[in-house]
Amino acid sequence: EDESEEEPKLKYERLSNGVTEILQKDAASCMTVHEKFLALGTHYGKVYLLDVQGNITQKFDVSPVKINQISLDESGEHMGVCSEDGKVQVFGLYSAEEFHETFDCPIKIVAVHPHFVRSHFKQFVTGGKKLLLYERGWMNRWKPSVLHEGEGNIRNVKWRGHLIAWANNMGVKILDMISKQRITNVPRDDISLRPDMYPCSLCWKDNLTLIIGWGNSVKICSVKERHASEMRDLPNRYVEIVFQFDTEFFISGLAPLCDQLVILSYVKEISEKMEVECCARPRLDIVQPLPESCEEISSDALTVRGFQENECRDYHLEYSEGESLFYIISPRDVVVAKERDQDDHIDWLLEKKKYEEALMAAEISQKTIKKHKILDIGLAYINHLVEKGEYDLAARKCQKILGKNTELWEFEVYKFKEIGQLKAISRYLPRRDPVLKPLIYEMVLHEFLESDYEGFATLIKEWPGDLYNNTIIVQAVMDHLKKDPQNRTLLRTLAELYTYDQRYGKALEIYLTLRHKDVFQLIHKHNLFSSIRDKIVLLMDFDSEKAVDMLLDNEDKISIDRVVEELENRPELQHVYLHKLFKRDHHKGQRYHEKQINLYAEYDRPNLLPFLRDSTHCPLEKALEICQQRNFVEETVYLLSRMGNSRSALKMIMEELQDVDKAIEFAKEQDDGELWEDLILYSIDKPPFITGLLNNIGTHVDPILLIHRIKEGMEIPNLRDSLVKILQDYNLQILLREGCKKILVADSLSLLKKMHRTQMKGVLVDEENICESCLSPILPSDVSKSFNVVVFHCRHMFHKECLPVSNTVSPVQFCNICSAKHRGPGSAILEMKK
Repeated sequence: EDESEEEPKLKYERLSNGVTEILQKDAASCMTVHEKFLALGTHYGKVYLLDVQGNITQKFDVSPVKINQISLDESGEHMGVCSEDGKVQVFGLYSAEEFHETFDCPIKIVAVHPHFVRSHFKQFVTGGKKLLLYERGWMNRWKPSVLHEGEGNIRNVKWRGHLIAWANNMGVKILDMISKQRITNVPRDDISLRPDMYPCSLCWKDNLTLIIGWGNSVKICSVKERHASEMRDLPNRYVEIVFQFDTEFFISGLAPLCDQLVILSYVKEISEKMEVECCARPRLDIVQPLPESCEEISSDALTVRGFQENECRDYHLEYSEGESLFYIISPRDVVVAKERDQDDHIDWLLEKKKYEEALMAAEISQKTIKKHKILDIGLAYINHLVEKGEYDLAARKCQKILGKNTELWEFEVYKFKEIGQLKAISRYLPRRDPVLKPLIYEMVLHEFLESDYEGFATLIKEWPGDLYNNTIIVQAVMDHLKKDPQNRTLLRTLAELYTYDQRYGKALEIYLTLRHKDVFQLIHKHNLFSSIRDKIVLLMDFDSEKAVDMLLDNEDKISIDRVVEELENRPELQHVYLHKLFKRDHHKGQRYHEKQINLYAEYDRPNLLPFLRDSTHCPLEKALEICQQRNFVEETVYLLSRMGNSRSALKMIMEELQDVDKAIEFAKEQDDGELWEDLILYSIDKPPFITGLLNNIGTHVDPILLIHRIKEGMEIPNLRDSLVKILQDYNLQILLREGCKKILVADSLSLLKKMHRTQMKGVLVDEENICESCLSPILPSDVSKSFNVVVFHCRHMFHKECLPVSNTVSPVQFCNICSAKHRGPGSAILEMKK
């Protein structure tokens, strides 16, 4: 079946029960629909009232011949009936009100006023050769008046509000009942069609929109108000055709569906056997009107009883406003079409095997659907995917569809096992809320263990250890390891299983054997330091950097002495450990500094000199002996210098290294005149050395001492440049001294002025001050008596009589305290008398 087939818009069912019984003996001729009930007219002159299920509630024997039309008012309390023998009846269904009239010609149509139930709207129209309006007037008498005549039989009439539309042989007219004026005439398009065989279909969409279908032409007319300036002698309303289009088949009925149209079409086709035209099944189409055409939304061929014998005039389409119910009436059948609901939509999707769309539709409309359950649709979807071989997708959908239903989960797992697809569902099994029986997880693990070690390892890593019986799985892995004892994947997985089972020692052994990166994490996480005391070498071999960091971070659990002892037979690893320990703290491993001299000399000479410089616990004699044995010149020079033997160190630089720059640098560091003298003596017969000295000696030793000792005629490289540099350095020193002198003088003057300003300020003397000599208050308790006080610039205060008598002729006195402390004499600045 075509997968691209569009979903139908309507669903159909036959109106049965009483209708079936009626149409077995009689034939339907017309029907009118009210929201509360249905009224069916037959060829034998009967009118039946039916409920919406087709059950007969009332029966009227109106005439012995065909009922042509039935009309109901909006309340459903009054009915109008006309028949082929000219009889017209208008009566109340729930009252004794009744009108009877028999005409001398067949009456094809009757229409009661929509508000007939109201006393001032007691009106109805009938149509045969004339269109007559009956109005009840004074004394309850019915007064007829002719609305239209002379254009053949009246074929159809529809009354809506204050507007009456009718069709005769010439076209369609609309009458305004308020003004009693005819406001339009819409002519018939195809006059070749017999109006009695292809009758006009009329339908009011609303109070101002009329839909006309005749032959294969559809017009949608809008009644509009005419502007006052345009009226003159014209009606105050006019009609505008807003949509007009032709259909493929002949129209038997029309009904509105929102902004679309439902069209019942009479179809003829050529018989393949007899090659003659015959009646085909009628069609019910939904179309979207466009200004000059239409767009087909859906089209359904209806299988009605006896369609082969029916004509266009035998079909009628009635509808129930507000419920989207459409009734297709034929002589032997009544079919009800209704809009499809969400349950119907899901049915269609399931029929087309569009399970995912059906599941989504059910989830969106779960509050409104009545027929379907989301779980049932989901299970059908899973089965469909399994049948198609899409096992991974089916397993993935289980998560969403099965949710927390453990029974369904276990059922699906066994189903996947039967088809050999346990691996497909393994990734999607629930691990928390809900949790399935341990047997389910063990079954999956055994499946992987038999065929896919990597997949087995992945599941063990991802699944919590409490989902299954750990002992059973460990035993299964052990059995497989007997066949393949070196399988790294199984060993790694076994270590993880031991970890889940808190057998950390066994897990650690496996990790170390495998050199697994998680070994350090395992030790930290489970505090396994007691288990690694005898495995330090293995850890260092695996990753010395991480191992050393871990050991140093946990000195309280594994002591430095224990680590050094364990590494005794692996001096290169011992050096790595002690070197990092020294970097962290120069004093913690001081007892091993002597050992480290040899370790550095053997495995890491670049770091020997920094070690010798930073260590304060290193035995210098031992270090010197080792360095001399190995001919480590730089280290030996440093040790000789540190031990105070600078001359030997300098001699070694000059003789062994023959590096004048390093010799000069060493002499600068030591800042010893004798060293400079030795350096000059050694260099005096070596021109390159003299050049180096001339370039660097100027700031430490007088260059003249060197220049006087140079032998005449000795050729010295770059002598001119060296002398120029000496002069430049000398000039620079002179300039620096002069600059410093200026700065010093300026600063001295500035400070002198500041001191002078400070000393010129007044000094507060009150009762809290004391004499620095007798330590009594500086001011007497009785201020009326005379007193003498001396205050120095240094802020020390004395009674005048407490000061010693000066032996000098100079009248200037100095503070005894400041003079004694060599601060510079503080001269008296104030003498107070009273």
